[in-house]
Amino acid sequence: MKPKFLFLILICAIFFSACSSSVDYSDAFKKQTQGKYLFNADDIITISYEDNQLYMDWRGVKTKPVVTDTNEFFVPDLYKKLRFATHPQTNKHYLAVVSETNPDSLSYDYLKVADDYKTPSEYLDAKDWDSALEGFLKIKAEDSTSEFINQYKFNRLGYKYIREKNFDDAIGVLMMNTKLHPNSPNTYDSLGQAYLVSGDSLNAYENYKKAYNLNKGNKRARRYIDAFEKN
Repeated sequence: MKPKFLFLILICAIFFSACSSSVDYSDAFKKQTQGKYLFNADDIITISYEDNQLYMDWRGVKTKPVVTDTNEFFVPDLYKKLRFATHPQTNKHYLAVVSETNPDSLSYDYLKVADDYKTPSEYLDAKDWDSALEGFLKIKAEDSTSEFINQYKFNRLGYKYIREKNFDDAIGVLMMNTKLHPNSPNTYDSLGQAYLVSGDSLNAYENYKKAYNLNKGNKRARRYIDAFEKN
């Protein structure tokens, strides 16, 4: 890297650092702007303040963005300048994206949500299957192809619980998967397997029947159905 370019980077870093340290946030401003913002339907940005410094927590990494003004900061990981803004029509608070070409043009991308707001995945991690399902169904209603509701992701999680002999949680997540994907034979087959290894032969039978009715080529389900009905 050329010395002149390195010098330019150093000057910019010093300038931005000076900008960041010169901002004095009022208590009212911090109270209004700190908290959670929806990055997407299953992801959160959290803004906090420590010793009058602004911090951003996103995807498990807490960083100190480059503050350019009291209500603006630049996020290198996103390569975006964000501004605290209120939507003129809804009066809802946002982290708005500032246009690169027009500083007066804002895109209201990241809605501020309640401090106790949880994403579907956070409910999933907490093993609150009903709340997770409710959240994922909302995502499905908006976009039925969303990667956030990928059935194979939930299937892998269910089998992880099975390997750990955590059968109740395996049944919980796999049952949620059947409700998210009621036309998928794979979801019922996996739930049937979870019931089977947990010792619940009747529920295993019921779910293997559903799996077989959706996929007549499922030999494992057919074998289990035949064996169960002979007893």
